Amino acid sequence: MASEKSKILIIGGTGYIGKHIVAASAKLGHPTFVLVRLSSASDPSKIGYFQGLPGAEVKILHGDLNDHESLVSAIKQVDIVISAVGGQQLADQANIIAVIKETGNIKRFVPSEFGLDPARVTVIEPAASAHAPKLAIRQAIKAAGIPYTLISSNYFAGYSLPTLAQASPPIDKITIFGDGNIKGVFVAEDDIGIYTIKAVNDPRTLNKIVYIRPPGCIYSHNELISLWEKKTGKTLERIYLSEEEVLKTIQEAPSPFNIILTLNYLVFVKGDCLSFEIDPSVAAEATELYPDVKYTTVEEYLSRVL
Repeated sequence: MASEKSKILIIGGTGYIGKHIVAASAKLGHPTFVLVRLSSASDPSKIGYFQGLPGAEVKILHGDLNDHESLVSAIKQVDIVISAVGGQQLADQANIIAVIKETGNIKRFVPSEFGLDPARVTVIEPAASAHAPKLAIRQAIKAAGIPYTLISSNYFAGYSLPTLAQASPPIDKITIFGDGNIKGVFVAEDDIGIYTIKAVNDPRTLNKIVYIRPPGCIYSHNELISLWEKKTGKTLERIYLSEEEVLKTIQEAPSPFNIILTLNYLVFVKGDCLSFEIDPSVAAEATELYPDVKYTTVEEYLSRVL
């Protein structure tokens, strides 16, 4: 199958989730290209990761989101573009859209979202300001008429599970937002990478949102804590905060800690990971599309970090 060998460009490939997407692309045998700024290209801590990854070769291209020529040159070499840029660069993805429209050779574009669906979450600051550029880029993609797939990966396991969604791993007590019974979805970053690469090569996901909701990754905060206690043999004192207390905590927290607290509020109080049904006319669920992928369950992940 020719589709197996799509050439994939990852922009933001040296970042937190980008590295996992690059690794998944190489592992699944795709000729993989990473657009890297010259300043990062000479930094072994940034690009050393790509050397010796199993699978296809990873090729480093020098360029920048704000350098039109380098963007055109990179995009002309590939079939698929995935952006994993960080919050400061979300708006600059308009440059990628412009080049994709100009070159006309891209079969699929994945903008940087990789979290909760920004169109489906409770509107609260500072999350609303962080989500606004993602929604603007969605609109720009649709207006430009370029083929896309959106990835909604819920809560990164690496951000949430090692500390049970606290600032640091709990020792004897734990703070719980709400009653602790609302379920969230906690997905291992490696799995986000694999599902992303599979989705961008799939005709079923064209112009759709792919939600990653593995059944073995759906837990409430109380269930996560009980699993932690079982694995460590320690009992944690549970301190429950009402919604009013949570909102006060968010308002008083400094940046960027307030963003993490807001994410916990959306997940554990508002239940925004699972607060809606997936509409098959505009979206699909990753584990249903790819039942062959052996994902990491929350239980396996916790066993690994503990």
